[in-house]
Amino acid sequence: MISITEVEAMLEQAAEKIPQELYRDLNGGIILLPEAKLHPGNIANDLYILGEYHRSRAMGRYIAIYYGSFEKASAHLSNKQLKKKLEHTLKHEFTHHIESLAGERDLEIEDERNIARYLRRHRR
Repeated sequence: MISITEVEAMLEQAAEKIPQELYRDLNGGIILLPEAKLHPGNIANDLYILGEYHRSRAMGRYIAIYYGSFEKASAHLSNKQLKKKLEHTLKHEFTHHIESLAGERDLEIEDERNIARYLRRHRR
């Protein structure tokens, strides 16, 4: 796995590809955190949260990307594949941001369905 500094550079490149108008009200920006974060519904120690969209009165709106989660879940990927997964994760979190601004929850509901499928698959 590449270093956090290299992932940060990849993340910055990915963020530059996002149209500026989509950053509206994302007052906390995009942050890269060093830790790994397991999903609370995790059963087999294999369900890592790669990124999260946050909105709160205290902290505002921001996107968190978890380097440690990428390190755990994507160590087998080439740099090119890792960059693509990082870009996909960032776009996913931006979709949550845009939907939040619009009062929509479609992606949130889809994420909940994906977690339910994971739980059914691992409880068999």
